[in-house]
Amino acid sequence: MQRGPVATWMRLVRVFHRVQGHETAALRAHDLSLAQFDVIAQVGRDEGVTQQVLADRLLVTKGNICQLLDRLVQRGLLVRQPDGRANRIVLTTAGRAVYAEVVPAQEAQMAALFAPLNADEQAQLRALLRKLERGLDARD
Repeated sequence: MQRGPVATWMRLVRVFHRVQGHETAALRAHDLSLAQFDVIAQVGRDEGVTQQVLADRLLVTKGNICQLLDRLVQRGLLVRQPDGRANRIVLTTAGRAVYAEVVPAQEAQMAALFAPLNADEQAQLRALLRKLERGLDARD
């Protein structure tokens, strides 16, 4: 039987994979990858965000963000608007429609998946994960 940090880590991994599996399946129904959903959700909440800021938020490289954005531009879901030396990212009408349909559905699904925890427990979990993340950041 595993105890301590290894058991905690394994539990976290198992829960993450199960939640991610539910999310990935739901997004597949909309022909979106998790990364594409993340872009649409970020841009939908902050229209006109620069490509660099978006890359920082998504924790991906400049090359990865370019490929990801290229695919979404090809699908007609967003456009790049030059602004000096930067590109601002804006959803198209089709992109806004996808945002309006998919984001609330994903939020409802996450609420259902996390329903076994009450609001206080969810807040406590977020606080503990934030504390762990900060500790990991301090090690880097």
